[in-house]
Amino acid sequence: MTIKASGGSSLAKPQLYQTVAVSTIIQAEQQDRFPDQRELGELKTYFDSGLRRLAIAETITNNSDIIVSRAANRIFTGGSPMAFFEKPPVQAPSMVLAGVGGGTEVPSDIKAAQNSTATFVEEKTKTKAKKGNFFTGLFSSFSSAPSIGAIPAGFRPINVSRYGPSNMTKSLRDMSWFLRYVSYAIVSGDPNILVVNTRGLREVLERACSIDATVVALLDMKASCLGYFQGDAEAKEVIAQYFDILLAELQAPTPANKVRQRQSNDLQGLELPQSYFNAAERRPKFVMKTGLSATEKNDVVKAAYRQVFERDISKAYSQSISYLESQVKNGDISMKEFVRRLAKSPLYRKQFFEPFINSRALELAFRHILGRGPSSREEVQDYFSIVSTGGLGALVDALVDSQEYGDYFGEETVPYLRGLGVEAQECRNWGMQQDLFNYSAPFRKVPQFVTTFAKYDRPLPDQHVYGSGNDPLEIQFGAIFPKETRNPSSAPAPFSKDTKRILIHRGPGINNQNSNPRARGEFPGTLGPKVVRLNNELPGASNGLGVKFGESSTQAVIKATYRQVFGRDVYEGQRLKVAEIKLENGEISLRDFIRMLAKSELFLKTYWTPFYVCKAIEYIHRRLLGRPTYGRSEMNPYFDLASKKGFYALVDAMMDSKEYSEAFGEDTVPYERYVTPNGLQMRNARVGTIREDIGQRVDKEVTPRFIELGQVANFRTEPDVKSRVNQGVTVQRQQTKVFKLTNNVDKVALKNAIRAAYRQVFERDVEPYVVNANFTNLESKLGNGEISVKEFIEAIGCSDLYLKEFYTPFPNTKVIELGTKHFLGRAPMNQKEIQHYNRILASQGIRAFISALVGSMEYSQVFGEDTVPYRRYPTLPAANFPNTERLYNKLTKQDNEVVVPSFAPATGTGASIK
Repeated sequence: MTIKASGGSSLAKPQLYQTVAVSTIIQAEQQDRFPDQRELGELKTYFDSGLRRLAIAETITNNSDIIVSRAANRIFTGGSPMAFFEKPPVQAPSMVLAGVGGGTEVPSDIKAAQNSTATFVEEKTKTKAKKGNFFTGLFSSFSSAPSIGAIPAGFRPINVSRYGPSNMTKSLRDMSWFLRYVSYAIVSGDPNILVVNTRGLREVLERACSIDATVVALLDMKASCLGYFQGDAEAKEVIAQYFDILLAELQAPTPANKVRQRQSNDLQGLELPQSYFNAAERRPKFVMKTGLSATEKNDVVKAAYRQVFERDISKAYSQSISYLESQVKNGDISMKEFVRRLAKSPLYRKQFFEPFINSRALELAFRHILGRGPSSREEVQDYFSIVSTGGLGALVDALVDSQEYGDYFGEETVPYLRGLGVEAQECRNWGMQQDLFNYSAPFRKVPQFVTTFAKYDRPLPDQHVYGSGNDPLEIQFGAIFPKETRNPSSAPAPFSKDTKRILIHRGPGINNQNSNPRARGEFPGTLGPKVVRLNNELPGASNGLGVKFGESSTQAVIKATYRQVFGRDVYEGQRLKVAEIKLENGEISLRDFIRMLAKSELFLKTYWTPFYVCKAIEYIHRRLLGRPTYGRSEMNPYFDLASKKGFYALVDAMMDSKEYSEAFGEDTVPYERYVTPNGLQMRNARVGTIREDIGQRVDKEVTPRFIELGQVANFRTEPDVKSRVNQGVTVQRQQTKVFKLTNNVDKVALKNAIRAAYRQVFERDVEPYVVNANFTNLESKLGNGEISVKEFIEAIGCSDLYLKEFYTPFPNTKVIELGTKHFLGRAPMNQKEIQHYNRILASQGIRAFISALVGSMEYSQVFGEDTVPYRRYPTLPAANFPNTERLYNKLTKQDNEVVVPSFAPATGTGASIK
């Protein structure tokens, strides 16, 4: 069973957009240094242009209506777009027709939408702009349309009448927002707001309007803004810069979500929207390359110090590990090995291992080496056993040699904090993760993750799902759990919208609505509350249930109705006399009388005004339908109705519901049909708490039935459990990215495809100097379209570098396994396939073997001419999957072991694989 719970955190603050000053300070703070000369120069340039930027933004804001209206008239036809423009309300607006026969007064905006040449604006006689009043500027903007440059070929004007009033209002609002984003970016000096808010809108605009029409409108707004600064070349350059960024981001395709790589089956697969990543603080990544300068290598080493020791030890404490620095700078050891040795150094042991208990040391090692906190209780248990038996060295080796470290950082990248904006975060360790990132180790001595994960087995707090704290009135949804001392503000309960509250029927147990929904109309009888019905016939008349449950006294029914609706007897002055008279005369039914009481001012002030919406819905639902709500799935429609149509629509929805008709009909006073277990317990004394004979409390320990049924009948060993957990395909199947080169002109796609080919064939990124020496000619041919991706793969497979690394050191069987892994994306199918390729390899050589793989029918069907080979999760036979899993989960140079396929040997031509 997997429990998804919130770990709690401090107050969440909204993420602000970046500015030049903020981004510069954040970059310097992350690297534990002062801003350098270049950054100070950028800040000086930005502050020197501050007054100019403010003036540009003010001019754009003052003329925003004209700019938007001109752009709207450029892309819409068949009506007046400005009739749908959301203007701020004024006390006495007078609408003036600008166009044919100006000065004509019109009654409404409907005629404006029908007139294809008229545009309505507000008359502003007292406010004047720099170059004339608003009316003159608007009229001139329509009469003269400036050149906006190249218009997209697919642009077609949009008809106003076909587009609809709702879409027109949204389009004009979005155009104003785009203009507002540009003005904000100009003032802040950073295009972050444009990147965050416009990237990925392509699909939305394509469905709602047209991407070409949006581009034309933005080009028109750009031309209009530039027209206000004819004599200021610098201002025009600033405006054009940010409009060009907006257009480029808008036309870019929607980016895919960033998927967090997860290797364990018990962990959630999480996705991070690209917009969140763009809005996050920029965190630099440092990679140690052999071709870097001495200064750049020093920066990379300092980044490693900041990550492992949480500070730059060479700057703050004049400490360094010089012999390790020289080795990593000279290329004798990789950055991965440098991090390993730093974490094993006496300095790290003294600062982060000896002062803490093993649980806290484990948390800090996760932060320093993997850039995150522990993810689950099972993970803490595994690594706790490692550090308990092998000490710090074994813990460091386990983390550095893990597959997760290789996937994220590899051999050359310095580990970094994988916090907010870098990747998706888990809910169950949210608070502790942020504390681990934001606070230095010497100030936090107590382990956090072990304490939180230990609470997973404890009962959930008794609290309202929409707010923290226990409700003394017992009206909260979900209050079916035992009390607990945890603070619900820092550790909320893991309720979801599908959580259903358990309700107990006020009558026989067989009528519980969870098990028998058809029992709504049944009366509870002697085991439940008294049912009051309005019976207009004589008491002696034989009308079945009407006599049994009926009440001949109308005043008795009215009194019971007041008690049910208001929860008490009301005062004489609060009674609805007119409604009572109508009920007694038979003009209205009892149902209409209850509706009038529920819509009265007294009911409104009692159960609606003093409470927030969710609690008010709980009260009203109990009063009118006689039971609590089942959960958020039932609460959400009521909440939506109350927010859109108000209190009276909410009452009508409950009174007109099918459940009310089935349970109470037209002549029955609502009564309490269901109650929560906690509410029932509060009304009764706990059974068996006091023995009358000795006057002492007796607590009987009874094992719940569901625990007895959940016990495993037979004993399962640890290898058996692990084998059951590891069954099936891991989440890597969904995380595989396929690189396909369809357009050689796209240099970014070409570069990505080439890098993917190197990683697939050589199992690593190839250094630039190796590329220049061996594969420059091949890359040029691929970029010019002289060879296909398939031919490029075959050429680098036949290169001397591949023969040196994957042919010379290994026997033929190992070479065949590596060849099928690199060029077919799988392990060998069976012994017969190995024998087939072994004959080719032994008789014709390695190049003929690679040509046979690349030229096979299987390669053509799976990858074709333009796709880089990749690991084929979904297409593998079930029997061959374990071999491929073993082949991919270890590096080539870890050992020389041959992965022997688990197949019966082939006995002949017609042999079958078992």
